[in-house]
Amino acid sequence: MQNYKKLTDHYKTIAHFNHLSAITQWDQSVMMPNGGNHERSQAMATLSLHIHELSSAQPLGELFDKAESETLNTIEKASLYEMKRQWQKATVLPADLVKAQSLAGSKCEHAWRTQRHQNDWNGFSKNWAEVVNLSQQEAQIRAQATGMLPYDAMLDFYEPGMNIEKLDSLFGNLITWLPNLTQQVQEKQTAESFIYANEKYSIEIQKQLGLAVMKLLHFNFNHGRLDISSHPFCGGVPQDVRITTRYDENDFVQSLMGIIHETGHARYEQGLPASLLHLPVGQARSMGIHESQSLFFEMQLGRSHEFINLLSPLATQHFKQNTVSTFDAANLYKIYTRVKPDFIRVDADEVSYPAHIILRYEIERDLINSKISYQDIPELWHLKMQKYLGLSTKGDYKNGCMQDIHWTDGSFGYFPSYTLGAMYAAQFMASMKKQVNVRDAIEQKNFTPIFDWLSMNIWKHGSISSTDDLVKNATGEILNPMYFKKHLEARYLSN
Repeated sequence: MQNYKKLTDHYKTIAHFNHLSAITQWDQSVMMPNGGNHERSQAMATLSLHIHELSSAQPLGELFDKAESETLNTIEKASLYEMKRQWQKATVLPADLVKAQSLAGSKCEHAWRTQRHQNDWNGFSKNWAEVVNLSQQEAQIRAQATGMLPYDAMLDFYEPGMNIEKLDSLFGNLITWLPNLTQQVQEKQTAESFIYANEKYSIEIQKQLGLAVMKLLHFNFNHGRLDISSHPFCGGVPQDVRITTRYDENDFVQSLMGIIHETGHARYEQGLPASLLHLPVGQARSMGIHESQSLFFEMQLGRSHEFINLLSPLATQHFKQNTVSTFDAANLYKIYTRVKPDFIRVDADEVSYPAHIILRYEIERDLINSKISYQDIPELWHLKMQKYLGLSTKGDYKNGCMQDIHWTDGSFGYFPSYTLGAMYAAQFMASMKKQVNVRDAIEQKNFTPIFDWLSMNIWKHGSISSTDDLVKNATGEILNPMYFKKHLEARYLSN
């Protein structure tokens, strides 16, 4: 195992630099003063280049060949496979492209924070044009190396094994019934009366409520923290998870569910196999599985009747000066399950949310496959918003194509993970309920059986198995989107 040991030592070194990169990226989004961006971008580009050089080192090829003939156990074989997979992905990209992408992404993302609020598409697109150009170059290089379509090659980076053909089938099925379901739910909810949160809610108290909920969900504060950013995210590393949310003193609703969502990401990271954390095989299986955990926490748990019954007294306790009836459990449940198509993806309800993803998927698929230009996107966004959600974004870039952070740094291929995650989450819950009395566990504030199931079936496996095998071992079958449909029908039409 001499060669395998050399490889693991090398990848532990890469993990250490990735650790520094992750914390630096968090700091750039949360703590760094605006004036530090230029030098920070330069430093991060240098670090990205160094990580790329380590990840694509040519001598690794010989080590892989030799290690494959060594006697390895099942986990070591999986580990070798994942190391080689990452090496192959890294070796195809030239170093100057990696550095150029880091610089362009940092510049675009930093400027986007201001340009979005100013609805400045022209200013944004000048920076973004280079991000798109470099991403298309990357996609072409990866496509030539793998024999895939350009977008498939980018998608495989986030969701190994997924491709356009499968997504077109999954999303094509979804869109055949989703608009009708959305309409049915809206018609049903017109007869419901509720009190919406319309007072002033102290940001500090919102934070304290969020921290209390994180504690309820077993977040390990010794290995993580909560902060504020313009776009909620989960970053850092498993040993030091950084999650963020954004607050609005006029509305506590979105920030709280945002915290629950990011806590799901964080619990997955904190639950990954400790003995493999410095190796690719110890990382999250895919972004779809990652999103399944955040959406399991937010949607499957967080918006359930039982969980809302726990939130009600917590919210009442924290917001003592506000109208208590707002936090009545029945009222909170109506707030958190309202269905109303809107412009902003991160604020979208559970039913209309997939339409936001399908819209983005169709646009980025055609953009990376060079079927459209970045200049076409505002109009395409407007047309697809009208088609899928009945809304117009004509001239409204900040609530349209400029609203997400993902495209600012070239994260093309990520968006499908959100709806794939929602489908996985529904399937995991359906299987969990066969073994765990989920309702009783939540009502008794005993989340241990729930988290034990997730740990045994998802978290502790890291990337040892393929996504299909992971899901099949946990549920008895590969991804089946009908569980998602049944979940939505049960929650929104049956009660």
